[in-house]
Amino acid sequence: PPSGAGADRSGPGMGLFHRINAYLKQSTNVYMVLVAIFIGLIGGYGAVGFRLLIVKMQEWIWRPEGPITDHGGLLEWIRELPWIWVVAAPALGGLVVGWIVDTFAKEARGHGVPEVMEAVALRHGRIRPRVVAAKTLASGLGIASGGSVGREGPIVQIGSAIGSTVGQFLKVSPRRLRTLVGCGAAAGVAATFNAPVAGALFAVEVILGDFGVPQFSPIVIASVVATVVSRQHLGDLPAFEIPQYS
Repeated sequence: PPSGAGADRSGPGMGLFHRINAYLKQSTNVYMVLVAIFIGLIGGYGAVGFRLLIVKMQEWIWRPEGPITDHGGLLEWIRELPWIWVVAAPALGGLVVGWIVDTFAKEARGHGVPEVMEAVALRHGRIRPRVVAAKTLASGLGIASGGSVGREGPIVQIGSAIGSTVGQFLKVSPRRLRTLVGCGAAAGVAATFNAPVAGALFAVEVILGDFGVPQFSPIVIASVVATVVSRQHLGDLPAFEIPQYS
């Protein structure tokens, strides 16, 4: 084996992986489809884990009498709690969220979507891998403790960070990296809200702003794969139940 500063010190297994990766890159369509499937799987399981994390944190913070099955039941339980805890829980949650973001990843402090758009526009889609963990913990705690936030922005940034991390590990070109960021965003939205079409269109229109076929096809594939994963674990149910109006 070669020696010196340019030697591959990652071991024979990683060397083989990088050779296979370099070979597959020569086929644009096949390579992007395979990576999109992989990101869809990770993004789908990440969205499922994010939702379960929120539920577990809600049970730990509010300690309801029974398992949390819907937000209505949780709200009924919170109405019976002392007012001091109803005020203190979101305040303490916000303090911990601020510490997590300020300590580990300052780019995770915002809504999520503008930060991803900035990364795509100014840094070719490069997002630090630590954003995945920081945003997951901070947003999960913020939502569970009663903060005035939702799942859309966090899951977009979490999914985009997953796609960016995979792309950086595979050493893809800046154009492909932006597409993989879109794949992660689409997978996150699709799996969280059971909305594969909305996830794909959101990533293409809002995150990338590019409707080209080379970008659109992998994003659709990642969105569909993530939806399959979420439906397997969470069921094929609408994210929001709309009552009948008369």
